[in-house]
Amino acid sequence: MSADDAVDVTTLGAAELLRALREGRTSAEEVVSGCLARIHADEERVQAWAFVDDERALQQARNVDRVRREGHALGPLHGLPVGLKDIIDTVDMPTENGSVLHAGRRPTQDATIVSRLRSAGAIILGKTVTTELATYAPGKTRNPVNPAHTPGGSSSGSAAAVAAHMVPLAIGTQTNGSVIRPAAFCGVYGFKPTFGLVPRGGILRQSRTLDQVGVFARSVEDLAILAEPLIGHDEGDPDTRPITRPALREVAMQEPPLPPVFALTRTPNWADAEEQTRLAFDEVGQALGAQALPFEVPGIFRDAWAWHATINEADIARNYRRDFERGGDRMSDSLRGQIERGRRVLAVDYNDAVDRIEATHRAFDEMFDRCDAILTAAAAGPAPQGLDSTGSPAFCTLWTYAGMPAVTLPLLHADNGMPMGIQLVGRRGDDARLLRTARWLVGWVQAHERGAND
Repeated sequence: MSADDAVDVTTLGAAELLRALREGRTSAEEVVSGCLARIHADEERVQAWAFVDDERALQQARNVDRVRREGHALGPLHGLPVGLKDIIDTVDMPTENGSVLHAGRRPTQDATIVSRLRSAGAIILGKTVTTELATYAPGKTRNPVNPAHTPGGSSSGSAAAVAAHMVPLAIGTQTNGSVIRPAAFCGVYGFKPTFGLVPRGGILRQSRTLDQVGVFARSVEDLAILAEPLIGHDEGDPDTRPITRPALREVAMQEPPLPPVFALTRTPNWADAEEQTRLAFDEVGQALGAQALPFEVPGIFRDAWAWHATINEADIARNYRRDFERGGDRMSDSLRGQIERGRRVLAVDYNDAVDRIEATHRAFDEMFDRCDAILTAAAAGPAPQGLDSTGSPAFCTLWTYAGMPAVTLPLLHADNGMPMGIQLVGRRGDDARLLRTARWLVGWVQAHERGAND
């Protein structure tokens, strides 16, 4: 950009950066340099990164700029820096999984989604902090909005890095609430696609049945920009299917044919929501009027939280067995507890919990015939004060268990100024429609707020 129209590139979202890059108003090297400068200025306060190599990031940017100068076709993420949760394998960077037991680990090949990112022209800026083996013991990251509060977890560094404008896009994973919760706590957009849409080859396995990849950004459009190139079948992940890649960005940017209808959902654990969450939720529902229909989760699924725990803890016990046997004394108390409980799960209970997944998401089919999305809380409240916990994922558990797509929108604020998210949940496979509905709701809330201020 010229001196006359130069802007801080770290203030731009992914869509704006793509336009500036394609029009030659900035370069990938300038974008990466801006991100690195922001990291150097704020990393001591936020501590979002597990690994950053400035020169490696800049060299990637120079290579991408050369591709554009030579007139080659540009990928959908051309020149965009991306942060990766440090459980996603990268051949040129360590992947230590947030555990002292994996310190210095160097993968021999990229994860499937990393290969797709590179092919799409993205620049892997570095590895973001995760909790211990993507469970509950916090890493070093703090909430950029107020460093005395947790950023959430387990994708803590990814959410915080986007919120602190250190990177426009980041990737995390969710086995319970590890994308939606930190996005809500840090005040950014978070999206967890339908189970099986994004392959998990080369990503730390906690639970094959529950692990899902998610993305962080600063707008709905930016979520779609990052998620779309990641989607697709991978022979290394048997839970992916050979389906046509959905046009997430194109559909997300369209206006719905009719104003969306929302299923206003108070989940069975609604009593655990803080009063300010319940009041804000009621206010949104009242403002939407006839576009918000009350919906009660069928009582039979009150046990879904227990079913999720049965699967998750048994799988943790199995997949982390070697780490436990060689270094259990260096694990957190919370992780050891999960492993010990998982070892006591009976096979019949595990299989029953897995079998109920299909019935759970199908139970919402009739509701989705009438409504475009479930509207519910993203978390019990804003990010709790203190760094000893990442907060409860309970308001994400049901939707993760059922493999349904979910998005959180940073549209609310708590009494103390901390952000709170509105969570929208869609029918399995309806990811593009969910993002379109989410974008509509963002515009509606913003217009509603302007009207209230006039």
